[in-house]
Amino acid sequence: MTSAREIAAAVRSGASTAVEAVTAALARIERVDPVLCAFAEVWEEAALRGARAVDERIAAGEHLPLAGVPIGVKGRRGPRGAGPLIAAGCVPVGATAVPGPGTAWQTWGLGRYGRTVNPWRYDRTPGGSSAGSAAAVAAGLVPLATGSDGAGSVRIPAAWCGVVGLKATNGRLPSADRTGLAAPGVLTRCVADAEAYWRAMAGPAETPGGGERRTPTALWSADLGFAGPDPEPVALARAAAHRLADAGAVRLLPPGRPLRLEDPGPAWLALRDGGDLVTAARVRAVNDRRLDALFRRADLLMTPTTPCAAHGHDGPGDRYSTALTWAFNLSGHPALSLPAGLGRDGCPVGLQLVAARGREELLLAVAGSAKW
Repeated sequence: MTSAREIAAAVRSGASTAVEAVTAALARIERVDPVLCAFAEVWEEAALRGARAVDERIAAGEHLPLAGVPIGVKGRRGPRGAGPLIAAGCVPVGATAVPGPGTAWQTWGLGRYGRTVNPWRYDRTPGGSSAGSAAAVAAGLVPLATGSDGAGSVRIPAAWCGVVGLKATNGRLPSADRTGLAAPGVLTRCVADAEAYWRAMAGPAETPGGGERRTPTALWSADLGFAGPDPEPVALARAAAHRLADAGAVRLLPPGRPLRLEDPGPAWLALRDGGDLVTAARVRAVNDRRLDALFRRADLLMTPTTPCAAHGHDGPGDRYSTALTWAFNLSGHPALSLPAGLGRDGCPVGLQLVAARGREELLLAVAGSAKW
């Protein structure tokens, strides 16, 4: 699968056209999606019109950083949040699958042809709720798809489908979520494409500060003090963290006093569904203080993305796949899931990187050093 940046470079140079790139994506979707079920809708006519418009803009001399890149957008309302991507030259080809009625766990999607499957194993869920976006990117139908993350809904499917998933700092990009728990995000096959997404959505990178550049520091936590993850995703994520350190991307600090957050689940549920808001405020305040202290000591926090491997389509039982992600929806910190390896079942798991609020650039720079 050609990356988004490679597609855009070819279209800008005249080596290819947006119409060719979009036509190829539509052909892949037609061939694969009856099994994958990653798309709820495909907008063939609109996509080709959009591609022709991009080719006209290029011919007129306009510089489009994402010229002709076919993208999936999460849900039928996805184009509303993709305006900056479309302005940068992206062409939405369809709405990716999200959970249908009765899927209270938000762990799978409902596409045109049925339930969305994990490209690595069809008997496993891709995760949710950005299920279709993760599956479409992992299977190479499109190089980039948008998501939204209210409790891990970008990072969990990214981990279970073996792709990159970025959740922005809460409130930094527009979101329709009135609780403030959800933030926009993206799923891509490579970090460079996630960085291109971020440039389009957030604008040019801030000018680096003066002084000597140094290797970012990172702290590892297997469980955030409460989560009880399974041994295998912990081992794979820890090994991925050490590979980043071996590559010189980060400097792992000695463990010292372990991070112990309060379980954010009850607070998250109270804010989302109504409940004990006094207790929710207390949990949020306690965790914010502990995370603020951590980020005074280190630049990054590293954890497994999920406490368990991808489960089957019959549901996870009483296991919360959000155990290691929703703390950062409550706190608002940006977070990124990076592929960490394959479990014994043949399915991917992820390494989660978390940074101080507003430091998406740091997440992308460190993740971009991964060579696996």
